[in-house]
Amino acid sequence: MNASGPGYPLASLYVGDLHPDVTEAMLYEKFSPAGPILSIRVCRDVATRRSLGYAYINFQQPADAERALDTMNFEVIKGQPVRIMWSQRDPGLRKSGVGNIFIKNLEDSIDNKALYDTFSTFGNILSCKVVCDDHGSRGFGFVHFETHEAAQQAIATMNGMLLNDRKVFVGHFKSRREREAELGARAMEFTNIYVKNLHVDLDEQGLQDLFSQFGKMLSVKVMKDDSGHSRGFGFVNFEKHEEAQKAVMDMNGKEVSGRLLYVGRAQKRVERQDELKRRFEQMKQDRLTRYQGVNLYVKNLDDSIDDEKLRKEFSPYGVITSAKVMTEGGHSKGFGFVCFSSPEEATKAVTEMNGRIVGTKPLYVALAQRKEERKAILTNQYMQRLSTVRALGGPLLGSFQQPASYFLPAMPQVMTCPHPFPDSQDSRRAASQLDVGCPCVSAGNSAARTF
Repeated sequence: MNASGPGYPLASLYVGDLHPDVTEAMLYEKFSPAGPILSIRVCRDVATRRSLGYAYINFQQPADAERALDTMNFEVIKGQPVRIMWSQRDPGLRKSGVGNIFIKNLEDSIDNKALYDTFSTFGNILSCKVVCDDHGSRGFGFVHFETHEAAQQAIATMNGMLLNDRKVFVGHFKSRREREAELGARAMEFTNIYVKNLHVDLDEQGLQDLFSQFGKMLSVKVMKDDSGHSRGFGFVNFEKHEEAQKAVMDMNGKEVSGRLLYVGRAQKRVERQDELKRRFEQMKQDRLTRYQGVNLYVKNLDDSIDDEKLRKEFSPYGVITSAKVMTEGGHSKGFGFVCFSSPEEATKAVTEMNGRIVGTKPLYVALAQRKEERKAILTNQYMQRLSTVRALGGPLLGSFQQPASYFLPAMPQVMTCPHPFPDSQDSRRAASQLDVGCPCVSAGNSAARTF
């Protein structure tokens, strides 16, 4: 592997899949045997300082970084195997997908290392990952080769081969946009239709008779349970797209045996999940847009305030669509939300009610914010405070800041301090009387401290 080739900046490694508790010191202890290290940085969330699960290690020499990559990839740190690859690769190469392949139908025991070992025979691997969730492998992964030729050879050799008694599919990686475009094009030319809400007595012959008017059918299937009874849905596959499309248009919503049929394009599970996800995201966005500027956050509520009293207090300022005091175990948590029908009403309520005493407490009233908005504001405030402290050159009082990197100089410098008196008996006696000593030297030890 050529560490000095295009795309490899000096001797910097990316280390991923880190346990949340892994620190710079742990990584230094693990990687320093490979060679002198210039710096180590575990990447952390700006606001919470929690580890993001990856780090960067800069070696003095590319050969040392290459040695660490070759000998330590997938080693276990705090119970988790880590992934190592060259960092700061050309983003254009990464986004282009050149040399990147997709593998699916992987057996559950195939992990990152097994996938790497299987495909490394075809060429230098830039990155390799089996996609996992909380339950383990999801059965697919990605391998990014250094060259297009290596990826081509891997596809030609491994596609359709058995890997741990599983026939795997290996093909070129396709971006989400490419996959969606393909699915869209395929959807426009569908021939297979899905029919549901069928009468339990309707069998495959009956389904065929029902749709035969639209054209030649290649297959007809009514789905059944273990006892052989109809599950109320089935599939009809036509020879031509036009026939399938006409069947959908004419039969969807038609009453058959007292039931309204649903007839539509048959979709794979992945397509259905993607469509449901898109619908959910759209509904979520619509809901957020609908409540933008009209939902108020009210805190410091008196314990006696319930939903009805909260609504009553804010009702003079407009039409309230909802009022809710948040509770836990039947007791108020001291805050709630009031939603108005228009932004103007909400703004007026904030102006009039913020700081007003209701019951025994002054209210805090403001426009409600989404979690993402609150996090962005807090992050911005944190960065502003940090910039101010750095400009002043002093520490932030009452706060702890995690060091950005773990820096170890390659050649530690011995720090010495000149003695304040000439080296004579009188001067030594004067020094002892004045209790003057060198801060760099401990009693009984003349070795200077290094760091």
